[in-house]
Amino acid sequence: MFGKKSLRRVATRSAVVVLAGAACLAVTAGSAGAIVNGRKAGEAYPFMATIPISAPAMGLTDGVCGAALIDPQWVVTAAHCLDMEIGSIPQGTVRVGSDKRTSGGSVRRIAQAVLHPRYDQHTPNRNDIALVRLDRPVDQKPVTIAARPGRPGTPTRILGFGITEFSQNPADWKMSPRLNELDTRRGTKSECGPGYASRTRLCTVSRVPKAMACNGDSGGPQVQRGRGGRWELIGVTSGPGAKSPSCGEGPGLYTSVPAYADWIRTTMRAYG
Repeated sequence: MFGKKSLRRVATRSAVVVLAGAACLAVTAGSAGAIVNGRKAGEAYPFMATIPISAPAMGLTDGVCGAALIDPQWVVTAAHCLDMEIGSIPQGTVRVGSDKRTSGGSVRRIAQAVLHPRYDQHTPNRNDIALVRLDRPVDQKPVTIAARPGRPGTPTRILGFGITEFSQNPADWKMSPRLNELDTRRGTKSECGPGYASRTRLCTVSRVPKAMACNGDSGGPQVQRGRGGRWELIGVTSGPGAKSPSCGEGPGLYTSVPAYADWIRTTMRAYG
């Protein structure tokens, strides 16, 4: 499966951009998707972005991945959302700054998509982070990448347009038309399964029962309060944090964006 990695590291306008959710925990346990038992977004998140996809071979015709605007012309997402070997098909656009999945905000074409060079789809995914350059800047305000994630116990929040009721069958996945949020906290390594959490993979625990990201939320942001109470980005939805029968059982696993800050800066400079 990993022999063709070099062919999928950089994708251009016609690239296949896939939803982690499509390959997701129902099939590979490699990703998490929509928020189960979350609530409708209670405030504006101008940095929230979506990448619409489909996976016809799996019966998914109306899928999505989340992303976060970190620069007027760049969003960060999960690498498995852009992994051509999963077989999902992108619509070739990114929508930024709307609480509605299919309207509002700013829509831009995908110019380039760059996966981390050491990304592996695994259980859990490794180096599960990617960048997408938009064909032109948007007016929405980007989110600041935190200097570091808060310590275990720090309150966080996750965002997504994924499914709100879990099903094993991708043909039954109905992505949320409106943005959902869920209050969470940084978990300790021991609150996730053995070998799941690490310096680059954040264990995330819901603050309400039987709630967590699920299919379609992959790539979406995890944020914490920073200076002045402003949201800062600490993670992108990567997958389940332990073997679990369903999304809502939790915990969740998030790629630590601060851990990849140097790679992000280098990549953005390289592509202009």
